[in-house]
Amino acid sequence: MALFAVTACSQPTEDSAPTQTVDLPGNADDGLPPPPPPVGGPPPMEGDATNDGYPDLTPAALTPEAERTVKGARNVLLSWARAIELREFDQAWGLMSDTDHAKWSKPAWARLFADLDKITVAVPDGTMEGAAGSSYYTSQASITGTDKDGRAVRYEGPVVLRRVNDVPGASAEQLRWHIDSVTLDWVH
Repeated sequence: MALFAVTACSQPTEDSAPTQTVDLPGNADDGLPPPPPPVGGPPPMEGDATNDGYPDLTPAALTPEAERTVKGARNVLLSWARAIELREFDQAWGLMSDTDHAKWSKPAWARLFADLDKITVAVPDGTMEGAAGSSYYTSQASITGTDKDGRAVRYEGPVVLRRVNDVPGASAEQLRWHIDSVTLDWVH
């Protein structure tokens, strides 16, 4: 049977309760399985955890004021970059446009990075422009890693994000920043 000691974190006083011992299930001696992980924790690990959907890298909700700014664009861009670094390729692909989906199927997108180790994505500050009812934010992405033989691999190119400005009739989705296009060139 497993034993767990619980003690108070404050200084002992004359009125302090003594240390309590609590029995927990899950010890190999009692034949019970270990307790389940806490709700909201990571899923059980199988393999290398590539593309398992954890953690959820959906961009954080922002206030409407922040959503309209560079902060809103970078919120989406950083989620995309983090998804690639964490090998959550499906989540990164899901943040991209239908045009990019036509360029790279989900399996083709994952194959770009599948054999890379130590993936790092740099998305430096970009430029914001406005045109005909939309705002655009462009950053020059650099994705680096090492191949299975230890050689450096690098992809570079612009990532363009777009949102419709507060135009009457625009949907909530159009008013949020989204990746409009990704161009990645392999750099020798």
